[in-house]
Formats: sequence, structure tokens, C-alpha cells
Amino acid sequence: MRFTEHELTVAVTAAAKIVAGGTIGRRGKGEEKWEAMSRIERYHLLEAVGGQVLPVLLALPDVEVEAGTRPTFTDAQIAAAVEETMGETGIGRMRKKVALAARLTLVRTALAQLPVRQDPDALTVPDHL
Repeated sequence: MRFTEHELTVAVTAAAKIVAGGTIGRRGKGEEKWEAMSRIERYHLLEAVGGQVLPVLLALPDVEVEAGTRPTFTDAQIAAAVEETMGETGIGRMRKKVALAARLTLVRTALAQLPVRQDPDALTVPDHL
């Protein structure tokens, strides 16, 4: 899937805010903790979350996305991309299963926060530029 830079940034930032909150489903708490973090703490969190989410987003299959909609993927497509990017970790079976589930949840959260795809042909540049 070819995502724009803006879409990837929004997805990783939304997932990082969820991680900052500590629990899935409590986004307001994540926003408060995100605002309380220093810039370097935010950077470290974004780097860690991006390392987990970005390879999976780039491994997703190509789908056509119409303007005004978000990309949609099946659970099987997302799970296959997560497993493909996990590689050999050298950890036990149970820990690997937990790591897969955690990354799957994180990627689903990031995908849910993607902005609506804009029509590039409808882009208008003001005359003063």
C-alpha cells in the first residue's frame, strides 16, 4: 500500500498517543499524557512505535482507495503483514504470540486513525503563492 507521508505521520502519532495513555480505548488519557511529555520523550516514543508500525503498513497489499474514503484491509491481510515483518525473534512460542497480538492491535489502531484520502486533482493553490 502506498501511503502518503502525512497519512503515515498521523497513523504513527495516533498509535503513540494510545501507547502513552497505557490502555487501548482511553484516548483522552493518552492525549493528556502526550501533552505532558517533553519533546525528547515524544521523539523516543514515536521512534519506538514507528519501528513497530511502519514496516507493517508498508507490507500491506496494494488496494485502490477512492478520494473521500480510508483504506480498508481485512484482518487476514493485516495479520499476514504483521507475521511477515516479525521475522525470527528467537523468543519462545508464547512470547511470540503475545508480541504478534500486541503489534496487530497497534497496527489496527494506527489504521483506524488514518485520515480520509484527499483527491489530488482537487488541490487548489492560492494565487498569492
